[in-house]
Amino acid sequence: MTFPASTRSAWHSPAVSSGGSPREAVERLRGSLKPRILYATPEMADFVKTGGLGEVAASLPRALRQHYDVRILIPGYRQVVERHPEIPVVAHLPGNAEMPPCDLGLIETGDGLPVYVILNSGLYERDGSPYGDQGVDFPDNDLRFGRLSLAAAELAQGLDAEWRADLLHLNDWQTALAPAYLAWRGLRTPSVLTIHNLAYQGLFPWETLGRIGVPESAFHIDGVEFYGKLSFLKAGLYYASHVTTVSETYAHEITTPEFGCGLDGLLRTRAHQGRLAGILNGIDESWDPRTDLHLATRFEPDDWKGKRANADAVRTRFGLGVSRGPLFAIVSRLVHQKGVDLTLAAAESIVAEGGQLVVTGQGEPRFEAAFLDLARRHPGSVGVRVGFEETDAHRMFAGSDFLLMPSRFEPCGLAQMYAQRYGSLPIVHRTGGLADTVEDGVTGFLFGESSLKGLSGAIRRAFDVFASKRRLGAMRRNAMSREFGWDQAADGYSSLYTRVVGNGGELMRARAVA
Repeated sequence: MTFPASTRSAWHSPAVSSGGSPREAVERLRGSLKPRILYATPEMADFVKTGGLGEVAASLPRALRQHYDVRILIPGYRQVVERHPEIPVVAHLPGNAEMPPCDLGLIETGDGLPVYVILNSGLYERDGSPYGDQGVDFPDNDLRFGRLSLAAAELAQGLDAEWRADLLHLNDWQTALAPAYLAWRGLRTPSVLTIHNLAYQGLFPWETLGRIGVPESAFHIDGVEFYGKLSFLKAGLYYASHVTTVSETYAHEITTPEFGCGLDGLLRTRAHQGRLAGILNGIDESWDPRTDLHLATRFEPDDWKGKRANADAVRTRFGLGVSRGPLFAIVSRLVHQKGVDLTLAAAESIVAEGGQLVVTGQGEPRFEAAFLDLARRHPGSVGVRVGFEETDAHRMFAGSDFLLMPSRFEPCGLAQMYAQRYGSLPIVHRTGGLADTVEDGVTGFLFGESSLKGLSGAIRRAFDVFASKRRLGAMRRNAMSREFGWDQAADGYSSLYTRVVGNGGELMRARAVA
């Protein structure tokens, strides 16, 4: 889906070719111009990822490239600069308040996707994750991600003489100050902010205002203030042209006190204004059991012998015994949000009924220790590997019969889509993207009450289906036939971009005249 010609012609003002009137020249150009989208993100799976955002940032911009001139903006983490030791510098980012000056580099991925990289070794080249080390956030994350947000705003302002962003697509709190910086500078470049998880808001003390150049006048309820603190995310919700989240159900849930994390009032206002939408994520086409090189044996739908070969490989890897019972898998961060305490409570009954359980992931130390203890108490029936390895995850989706994912809330979730693609039936809480992607009794099992009782009931139903080869085969085929590609999401964002830019028509016309 592309912008209407009347909108697209206003996005750029390239030199008009000779011959005919200026209007005729512009009309000829309308069919080939691509609006310029800057996709700002704190992580990207090409270089570094901690969860679903990294996967989305690697996939959605590529799905949009057919109709848009898309560029990525990311910090220059160690993982980025080690892969690209000589990054061409295209602009200089001046210092602002306590944020140091940086260089702006430009690289390309192997398939030609342009990526801007903020270069400052003191800010970004560190051990650990993009956000902290050994479970502790970096104390200067306000400076690190204030700088990322400001760079996005400056690219809309014309920092790179060769390329100027016409629309900012921002992701989570780490980039959410960008539309605020634009507003404080009197600029009206359209922006879309996507919430991948409302629970993470980028909260900092009042003193941070001076550190990152936020005017004191913005520190109030209609601005960046949130219960006496500066909230990066609230700033984005307030100043962005439009807000999206990653499933329709989650977009509704966050307007309620139960899931709104204290921001439900502002989000209800955005919803009433028509400025909040849910667009479901997709998954990459590489997640395909017919072609996946991570698998012990690749297989087609109905090739349950191939699926069993992967189950055998998983059992060997995790030290499980030979079994005719169902194999349950957990591929998850081991944190309270993911409902892993409920799974721990249900594990004893799974083993007692002849099932086996394999777990991979990391997170809260108490849950890591609890799963390791569970494995020690049930050798041959429970296998646990703390950490994450890509091959393990792929084979677990391919070899397991059921995926356990009882998240208390889940903005979108990707594991349940991966599992269905590989014929593993998800057992999920009816929330967020889980409710939008799993069809109860058809491609998986949903339960409504987030409790051990609710989860146990769904597990009981899974055992019943496993006992019937006909029902199990039918559900596997249904699950593997589901389409979770990125085309639908790309169409949704394309329509949204059109509407957001249309609302800023006066600005776009002014740019065209300039």
